[in-house]
Amino acid sequence: METFKILGGKKLKGEIEVRGSKNATTPILAATLLTKEECIISNIPLIEDVYRMLEILVSMGSEIRWLGKRKISIKNEKIDPRKMDLMTVKKLRSSILLLGSLSARFDKFEFYRPGGCVIGARPLGTHFEALRKMGVDILQSEQGYSVMAKNRKCAKFTLGEMSVTATENAMMLAAALPGKTIIKVTACEPHVEDLGRFLVSLGAKIKGLGTHSLEITGAKKTHKTSHVIIPDANEAATFLILGVTTGSNIVVKNAREEHLDLVLEKLREFGADFKISKNAIEVIPAKKLKAVSKVDTRTYPGVPSDVQAPFGVLATQAQGETLIHDSLYESRFNYVGELKKMGAKAKILDPHRVLISGPTQLKGKTITSFDLRAGATLIIAALIADGETTIKEIYQVDRGYEKIEERLQKLGADIKRIAEKK
Repeated sequence: METFKILGGKKLKGEIEVRGSKNATTPILAATLLTKEECIISNIPLIEDVYRMLEILVSMGSEIRWLGKRKISIKNEKIDPRKMDLMTVKKLRSSILLLGSLSARFDKFEFYRPGGCVIGARPLGTHFEALRKMGVDILQSEQGYSVMAKNRKCAKFTLGEMSVTATENAMMLAAALPGKTIIKVTACEPHVEDLGRFLVSLGAKIKGLGTHSLEITGAKKTHKTSHVIIPDANEAATFLILGVTTGSNIVVKNAREEHLDLVLEKLREFGADFKISKNAIEVIPAKKLKAVSKVDTRTYPGVPSDVQAPFGVLATQAQGETLIHDSLYESRFNYVGELKKMGAKAKILDPHRVLISGPTQLKGKTITSFDLRAGATLIIAALIADGETTIKEIYQVDRGYEKIEERLQKLGADIKRIAEKK
């Protein structure tokens, strides 16, 4: 077990670089199963969720070589889903992304319930219904799911909701089927679009990338390909909110404005400003932070649910009351109790809404990271707190943020990773 020890109160300064997108990397790794040809993937973030996905692929027979620090060669010539690493699948929510690519390649296989952050109900019905409309039958068992994909086919259908991972599973299966598949009410997040570009590089034809309707013609023959993962918009947003909350002049490199439009607009409402260049966004600290009436998370291009919690800690430093409304998940406010331990004034109104008042001087305490985004939020809270904060369960942070303490240290943060003695 490891913890973070953070001494708060310091202004930060300098540059911090955004790594490759976690939410693009995991589906693209799953999509490499669609071909037996070599795939070269670059700008891979060195994070726990990516390592776990690679472990699952290797367990099934993937041949993976590291060509550089963030670049791999992956070849899936001989794959056996019966050898899938059960325990790792159970730990990783992103393992659900194997459903579409395995359905494209195998007539029958067993699959296990995925794990991941506990942030509320994340039903798989939309995935199953989409694949069912494409001829794939999925039966639930005690162990997980029995998948029968022998009758897979092209189809025209509408998703039951704008589920990112259901969209991605359907895209992967469609990209391997001869003929045309039309999917409506699809998610259009930047990482969904990035998966689409990878599928096109394999040989598929896709119309409508970046929109809520996709027309996919499967590849007649897949190609050897290479792909560079896009920067992580959620990580970029986290660092921008870090700069605004701490009142620090920092430059977030590899942040793409077009992926962050509403995040930037909401931060401007709080009083922040930015200097935007081609490959970086510089935070211009606000003289005074003012509360906004509402931060309402929505599907893209709305404010992402993944940055709802960082906005929550920002609200503790703004003058007035801010309503945080997470319409997508009902258990994503577990960080609020930890902020209240530090002195935050916050009231959970219902499973989807919390009202936060500020400004409040937070105090260093021993707190716990319950999920990935909550962990990043509590780091920001600790950096503005008076005194020392200890954050437990930091594995959650490692799942999505690569060596975050080393990167923050370069900005002047007093943060250390401590290995707890057994």
